Amino acid sequence: MITTADRLNNISEYYFSKKLKQIDDLNKVGKQIINLGIGSPDQPPHPDVIKTLNDESAKPNQHSYQNYRGAPALRNAMCSWYKKWYNVDLDPESEILPLIGSKEGIVHLCMTFLNPGDKVLVPNPGYPAYRAAVYLTGADCIDYELKEENNWMPDFSALESLDLTNVKMMWMNYPNMPTGQLPTIKLFERVIAFGKKHNILICHDNPYSFILNDKPLSLMSVPDAKETAVELNSLSKSHNMAGWRVGLLVGKASIINEVLRFKSNMDSGMFLPLQLAAAKALLLPDEWYKEVNNVYRSRRSKAFVLLESLETVFSRSQAGMFIWAKINDSENDCYTFVDKILDNARVFITPGGIFGSSGNRYIRISLCAPIEKLEEAIKRVGEMK
Repeated sequence: MITTADRLNNISEYYFSKKLKQIDDLNKVGKQIINLGIGSPDQPPHPDVIKTLNDESAKPNQHSYQNYRGAPALRNAMCSWYKKWYNVDLDPESEILPLIGSKEGIVHLCMTFLNPGDKVLVPNPGYPAYRAAVYLTGADCIDYELKEENNWMPDFSALESLDLTNVKMMWMNYPNMPTGQLPTIKLFERVIAFGKKHNILICHDNPYSFILNDKPLSLMSVPDAKETAVELNSLSKSHNMAGWRVGLLVGKASIINEVLRFKSNMDSGMFLPLQLAAAKALLLPDEWYKEVNNVYRSRRSKAFVLLESLETVFSRSQAGMFIWAKINDSENDCYTFVDKILDNARVFITPGGIFGSSGNRYIRISLCAPIEKLEEAIKRVGEMK
């Protein structure tokens, strides 16, 4: 038997990969599970985006290898998008890098800058991909706890009290997943100051800023942010293009160039018609975002009813396509609670513990399901009691 690499020792199969197989097996025996766990938009992209992909794909000269930096049309559209919505100026030639989904950017950043023995600050609760990417490099994770009483924001006093020797990178994500907490400019200013003080690369993951949020905010809008920070963004949520795998990394040219040095050895660029369709998506008018959010807003009202029937406690001011809720004190933990709902109501919701130990008393519900399924979930949970 050929043994696996040591780099896999600290990571396991992604939770949803395993859980979706279980749900699939239950559906095969007729259980008809309502899946409210995954944050995969179920609405289509704008028709003009699909038309652009179709039209460009039909051209015979659009199927060759592409520039590793991405098509100029896409980079220019990304820069215009950042200027319009975040008031951030970027050089399309040197400060932006299209990605095959922002999730690969998480790995690219870690592989580009981390060595075994380096340390990385990761949020708890937080997106599991940050921790996995760090471990793949042989570096170590240091948790920084996000607490409800601190509005799910970093405690900078606690961070300053840590031994920050060899800490090279810090991951953060606002609007926050899984808690739905919105950022403030004060938070972003403090984290930039923290990064500059300790020579830490701040890596901000920003895919949720357009969902149920009227004031998108970028970490890069803070003066001098490029000196110590980079930002990942994505079309997956904002433009209903999760399966298209279009993301971006923004930062100063020297960092972009180093990430490109790694990335150019991992892939051969993105299909050009897909890039041109993504450029079209980024230039959509304001009305597009309003229409998308109207759908999520109506679904959120139903999700609130479902969470109330589950006797959870939650904030109604969350952003993003999930609702984060605290389970009743009478419940053992989030995992047994989720399994109880799955077994008795045939509804799957996400246990907060998969995002870290600080999520063990919480659950997360996705808004990526039509009203009819949310109403059926409410009915099933009501019948369970």
